[in-house]
Amino acid sequence: MEQGPAAPPLLTVTTTTDSAEKARRLAQGAVEARLAACAQISAPVISVYHWQQAIESAEEWQVLFKTTPACYDALEAHLTAAHDYDTPEIIAVPVVRAAAGYTAWVRAETTAP
Repeated sequence: MEQGPAAPPLLTVTTTTDSAEKARRLAQGAVEARLAACAQISAPVISVYHWQQAIESAEEWQVLFKTTPACYDALEAHLTAAHDYDTPEIIAVPVVRAAAGYTAWVRAETTAP
């Protein structure tokens, strides 16, 4: 029987928001809920995008969450509920490889509902 690819050991999940304080609240809420082991907030980035039939440009803060595939659905729901954007960016990228100790730490620090 042919098997599909193995589930990635971890995910990095990215979102953006329009202030450092909002980014901090999103990060802290997800970590407190144990949906992410940690979250990193990057300094402002400039996003250029289509929105409501116009090209927009905005300064945003990017938040990168470290989590497991088992926690993704709950993390997405948490971010969607906590976010003030109409259509927030919530993108999960599989971690192809990670140090065993780091992977174990992320798994130990997250809890899938």
